[in-house]
Amino acid sequence: MMASFADYKEQRTQLIAQDRALRVDHVRAGSFTDVEVKADRVVRAIRAREAETIWSKEHDGVPKAFPGMDFLTGKSVIVKTELYEILRQMPKGALLHVHQNATVDAKFLLHLALQHRAIHIRVPCVVNASSIKTATPEFKPLPVEEYSGGPGITDDLYTPNTWVSIQTARKMFDPTLGGPEGFDKWLIDIFTINPGEAYETYRTADLIWKKFGSTFMITDPIIRFIPILTEYLREFIRSSIRDGISYIEVRTAFVIRYILGEDAKTHLELKELLRIFERLIKETKAELAAQGRDDEFTGLKVIYNMMRSISKEEMIDATEECISLKKEFPDLIAGFDLVGFEDLGTSLLEHAEVLLRFVDRQRDAGVDVPFLFHAGETLGDGTKADMNLYDAILLNTKRIGHGFSLAKHPKLMEICRERQIAIEVCPISNEILRLTGSMPMHPLPILINNGIPVVLCSDDPAPFNSMGLSFDFFQVLMASEVTGLLTLGQMARDSITFSMLSDHEKEMAMAAWEKRWTSFIKIVAGMEAPRNQVGNWK
Repeated sequence: MMASFADYKEQRTQLIAQDRALRVDHVRAGSFTDVEVKADRVVRAIRAREAETIWSKEHDGVPKAFPGMDFLTGKSVIVKTELYEILRQMPKGALLHVHQNATVDAKFLLHLALQHRAIHIRVPCVVNASSIKTATPEFKPLPVEEYSGGPGITDDLYTPNTWVSIQTARKMFDPTLGGPEGFDKWLIDIFTINPGEAYETYRTADLIWKKFGSTFMITDPIIRFIPILTEYLREFIRSSIRDGISYIEVRTAFVIRYILGEDAKTHLELKELLRIFERLIKETKAELAAQGRDDEFTGLKVIYNMMRSISKEEMIDATEECISLKKEFPDLIAGFDLVGFEDLGTSLLEHAEVLLRFVDRQRDAGVDVPFLFHAGETLGDGTKADMNLYDAILLNTKRIGHGFSLAKHPKLMEICRERQIAIEVCPISNEILRLTGSMPMHPLPILINNGIPVVLCSDDPAPFNSMGLSFDFFQVLMASEVTGLLTLGQMARDSITFSMLSDHEKEMAMAAWEKRWTSFIKIVAGMEAPRNQVGNWK
């Protein structure tokens, strides 16, 4: 006898509940407060309303807009939404995957560069209407005795590859190319990736990584100059706090062995960089305490990075240096990682012998530097980059950076769930670097639905023009009908849980986050009034 429709609906409800039982928001379903549930319902209602009032409409320069669409194209629509404004105010918890030299808005970096007479620029040819798109600039801080006063880089008298003060180059930039404002636009375009480059010119991962890598090569000499570096890192911390991030683990590359002193001649050891971090952390905490905002910033730690392409000998040297730095800066060094384009880089297997030795050396030295490996940042299935996931797990990584191809490996997902290995998912980065065409195509829901802890990260927000974490949270929320504010909140909690903070530090950070979350939730729960009637976010 066929079941009644009422029985059928009950079976359907049970099946859906069973299917979603592993999701982090469902695991905690019984512990959510009434206010949290109401706030989640409000956000879902706003999302549904804006799907009709915003995303179904035509927008200038944004053909066929849809929720979770390619970020660089859809950003101009995103910033108009009430949902984005809500997420800007959300306490995000920890940012656990971000690369140091890609953390500050490109316009701010250019502003810093223009304040220093030492910063000089050169190009391989005179910049004019026909060469402006191909004339790649180089930057260098010069000692005062080497300052140049020659013609600007758009002047026919300019000698290719000669250094010109960045201030002079800007002031004398050809009016037909936009003058000083045209100079700024030209450099911002070079410092960042635009929609045409991401979705048309460089349509494969191999191609877009070349453009992506060029942004680091061009800006690094500016950032490495200590007067700029200090203000750059200060802005990174401040802008993160403004976006609701209360703790940071920043991946810092120790590939180039120095930072440049204020005289533009002296090469300072990278220990000085770590001392700058220590000083800025202390200053930031003092500033916030003076304003009664102690709960907004727990601190910052550094993940030691090397390029995955280095030789065995270089890897041995790097691991020894990491141990030495951990001894000298025990509260600052949080972990060890290898970075770079996985599809073309050296695999973890090729470095495994040295990495195993590194573990033994840590034990002998009495330190603990956890592995926090990039792995599976690839479309491959069984390729060298994809196989990095196996080695990352065998090497006992505490988290996995990206893990994009993890969804192809049921046993590895089971291990990540059982061992609670969190995945640092970088939604916008994955999309711009051509691993996925849009957020609805991203494998993130597969990880969540398999009970694997996920923390949302920004990776390289400067070239992606996606500062902070609000945009990444927005894209994830828009790409799923199941994911709501409660899921995002659990991801924020998990970002603290799976950080490299000590147990006591985690307890303090979580308490501060919960306090801010409670205030945030109360405001959202009261947002059933029209947008212009909602109170402020104090």
